[in-house]
Amino acid sequence: MPRVLFVCKGNICRSPTAEAVVADAVQRLGLQAHWQIDSAGTHGYHIGEPPDHRSVRAAAVRGIAMAHLRARLIQANDFDAFDQILVMDQHNLRDVLAICPDRFISKVRLFLSDSDCGLNAEVPDPYYAGAAAFETVLDLCMRGARGLLSRYAGVAKNLMATAEG
Repeated sequence: MPRVLFVCKGNICRSPTAEAVVADAVQRLGLQAHWQIDSAGTHGYHIGEPPDHRSVRAAAVRGIAMAHLRARLIQANDFDAFDQILVMDQHNLRDVLAICPDRFISKVRLFLSDSDCGLNAEVPDPYYAGAAAFETVLDLCMRGARGLLSRYAGVAKNLMATAEG
């Protein structure tokens, strides 16, 4: 069972969006019983809060639910509990690697590294931007989800075809 943790700074925009998009894709494929998906932040600004309302709204338009998620801080046991810790940008990568035990460093990488966006592609923080930035995050998360799922299941072609419609 793939166990994947998505990480951004505050866990209210990018990482919960990635969590929701991948969870939605996994459910559409009927694989939800075989995946463990979660998200966390590197900073505790929003612990216990729901995702940013702009993220929730953008996802809802595409039929993806995420209002039920709550922000949390990455914990030491996450490095053992998850197979992959996928971060949104280089800042998150630096912050996560700073607390990651050496034996788990190979689990940490950029979320979009398996996507068609390129090895060093990042999901930009939309927090201080307009609605279009949240749409961009969703688009990038969908591309990242295709890459991630193709790594495990070879299903990139048909993944989320209805969600993008």
